[in-house]
Amino acid sequence: MFKSNFWIKLKSWEYWPWYIIYIPIFVYWLWCGIKARSILYISAVNPGFDYGGIIGASKMKILQKIPEKYLPLSLLADSSTPLEKIMLELQQNNLRFPVIVKPDIGERGYKVELIQNETALKKYLSNVFGNVIIQEYIDQPIELGVFYYRIPEESQGVISSIVEKGFLKVAGDGESTIEQLMLKNERARLQVKRLKASSAVDLIRVPERDEVVRLEPIGNHVRGTTFLDGNHLISKELIRLFDNISEEIEGYYYGRFDLRCENMDSLYRGEFKILELNGAASEPAHIYSPGFSLREGYRVLFYHWRTLYKISKTNHARGIPYMTIRDAIKALRKSRFRRE
Repeated sequence: MFKSNFWIKLKSWEYWPWYIIYIPIFVYWLWCGIKARSILYISAVNPGFDYGGIIGASKMKILQKIPEKYLPLSLLADSSTPLEKIMLELQQNNLRFPVIVKPDIGERGYKVELIQNETALKKYLSNVFGNVIIQEYIDQPIELGVFYYRIPEESQGVISSIVEKGFLKVAGDGESTIEQLMLKNERARLQVKRLKASSAVDLIRVPERDEVVRLEPIGNHVRGTTFLDGNHLISKELIRLFDNISEEIEGYYYGRFDLRCENMDSLYRGEFKILELNGAASEPAHIYSPGFSLREGYRVLFYHWRTLYKISKTNHARGIPYMTIRDAIKALRKSRFRRE
């Protein structure tokens, strides 16, 4: 019998609140800020992104910098636009349900939803404000987060982290309901309350024996996705591929590509779609793999923050200004996405 949800989260640091994990990182950030004479030095890491991609950056503006062959069909829409007009724009852009809808400005998977039909889209838009991205749903089995950085003026970059995302699933036994199966699994158990509220899954259905039921189509840790260490996938060929992609992205030096592909062979052939490119706020998410020690997690995080400081300082020396306090306040206001 599993213990309480609280105990499940307490004993595995991957579930701890990010701001608790990041306390030592915040101290290091302050120290680097003193050395750089600006606490907002990290904004210079990606000159081509709004605020370097820390917060308040438009995801659509970043997507538009990526070579077209790697992009899903995507549409930027104002949530206050009449639904009839949005539906017409979807048709004109060859976007068909199901689609992924997410805030143009948002972090950590907030308000990212798989929308199946017009009714669900209407409901989603009524609960948000500002711009949203309506994106083609890439229903491919493998989702990865590839962390890539390059020191300015160097020709070759580094893939420093790959996270493989294991979508939340249960396997049927022919007797138990989906909810009962979830309660037998620690990771799935944490999602029962959310899935009950969303009605996205028929929790009272009894799957057949060995039937695998995917409970969550979105690869986000807070939705039960297992983050796995995929660093064994790093190769010279893959680095060269991402060197070529990154060279075409103006003002990009540091961040994580979230992508989907059919299999690992298609990854190395460059046959994948990039769902998002995250900037300065990116994490080497393989550290949240079950069994990855907190000590090793901190070693990886500090390595990336030292790299972030080095790239930001280099860009600043080349004339890239740091973000101002006024800009930071503006970015924080832009990042608010909840209807009051």
